[in-house]
Amino acid sequence: MKFFSRLIFLSLFLLWLVQNSRAELAEEGFFSGRLSRINKDISIVRVKVDFENIKYLNPKDKIEFWDEKNNSQKCKGYILGRTSDYLLVKIPEITSCEKYLYFTTGAYFKFYSEDLFNNVTMGREVVTILLKKRLAVLGQLDVKDKEIKAHMDRVNAINARYQTLRDKLDLEWQKEIHSLDEDKTFAVRSYKELERRRDEIDQKLELYKLKDENLTLDRWSLDSNLYFKK
Repeated sequence: MKFFSRLIFLSLFLLWLVQNSRAELAEEGFFSGRLSRINKDISIVRVKVDFENIKYLNPKDKIEFWDEKNNSQKCKGYILGRTSDYLLVKIPEITSCEKYLYFTTGAYFKFYSEDLFNNVTMGREVVTILLKKRLAVLGQLDVKDKEIKAHMDRVNAINARYQTLRDKLDLEWQKEIHSLDEDKTFAVRSYKELERRRDEIDQKLELYKLKDENLTLDRWSLDSNLYFKK
């Protein structure tokens, strides 16, 4: 008997927890709005709202609303369309709403939508999945970032090594060029010295130049037979 009593108590306690949890979660289905236009002929009203989760309300989603001062009388409808600030709501029993609520332009009402609650719940699950995916992508980004940095470090190490070799090669090149310049300078000096010696020799050759004969041919006549040396 005690066992069944405890079982019943536990069942009621769990039911109470579920109901309270559900009631707490259901808060996400509430929002507020103000009537901005009423079209009685086609039973449509436009509601001005201001809450970020309006994007979770879709056409055909059901809603109910009431005056905060009297929540015993409620009107029901469904959404025809929405913008970022307004809801277009179809109210089949609009006459009844006018009878029991202060149903006029500018009136402020409390709204509730089970569809909104379900959509927000689903959206939260999607966000949870997306956050997990984002976390995974961030982990991959971190790995790739490390790979990129490691690559840059390797590139810098190779650049440093070849810069050292380049500097060494440049130094050797400078030495070779300097050696060639010294050889050129020596060759130019030698060439100039040889030119000077050649000029001296040419001067002496001019000074001591000899002719084969001391007599010259005197061409005094038109007849070459009459030429003679003198």
